[in-house]
Amino acid sequence: MLIDRYLEHLTYEKRYSAHTVAAYRRDLSQFGAYLAEQGVVAVEAADDKLVRLWMMNALERGESPRTVNRRLSALRGFYRFARLTGSTTAEPTALIEPPKTPKRLPEFVDERSMDRLFAEMAWPDGYKGELDRLIMELLYGTGMRLAELISLRVGDYDRHTRSLRVLGKRNKERIIPLGDALLTAINAYQRTREAKLGAAAMDAPLLVSAQGEPLARRSVQRLVAHYLGGVTSQRKRSPHVLRHTFATHMLDHGADLNAVKELLGHAGLAATQVYTHNTVEKLKNVHAQAHPRGGRRT
Repeated sequence: MLIDRYLEHLTYEKRYSAHTVAAYRRDLSQFGAYLAEQGVVAVEAADDKLVRLWMMNALERGESPRTVNRRLSALRGFYRFARLTGSTTAEPTALIEPPKTPKRLPEFVDERSMDRLFAEMAWPDGYKGELDRLIMELLYGTGMRLAELISLRVGDYDRHTRSLRVLGKRNKERIIPLGDALLTAINAYQRTREAKLGAAAMDAPLLVSAQGEPLARRSVQRLVAHYLGGVTSQRKRSPHVLRHTFATHMLDHGADLNAVKELLGHAGLAATQVYTHNTVEKLKNVHAQAHPRGGRRT
């Protein structure tokens, strides 16, 4: 089946993550199910009219323009692959305009709340406390993605260079320097882990449960939501919010945009520039409050 061949292409040749490939599979399956309702047997047999009707149907069902855009992106990739492999001569998504999406600024936690988290939080005793604190320190102190966090290996931490090797999207590797607080948290966790579970091999997962099992995505998401809930009332309290928080605080303190791009593992500057809006807004407020003709913004 052509869809399976395309997903194998993404996995083994394009080196997409398992999470991304699974999302593409869902999107293509959903489109295939819609086509079946219209009497079209194969996805590669669709035309631009059917794609537009599918988009309209999704929007009418309440799917957001952002979700429809993501699904459309999966279709574009599939049809490009279909043409390259000679499975079809048509590319029905080529001239289709994606639905407009409202500009959404990344949510982040303010510095005072993050300071309270690490200064005042009552962490659990023993192994769990060391692990929980390290997870929060890593996400906020490096800006890494959740998938990158749970895929860390013991050998990725270099005590001598005070750095961490991170394998990002499409197997792109980057080196992240570690600050004093993060070094302290890693070393404390490793001592506690060795005392409880014994010495770990260099290729073993860095972060494991008290039973020695690799961490599940959902358990980390719940943990982050729990601890952020102790210092902020904002609705979104996810690992990705800590990634946004890392980038925003770095730029607020004068970090070079290109340096933040490299630390985050972004392919281009456009993805990083979204964080500058928060910094610009902060400067506008400072100007408005301090200048006699600033307008006293709040």
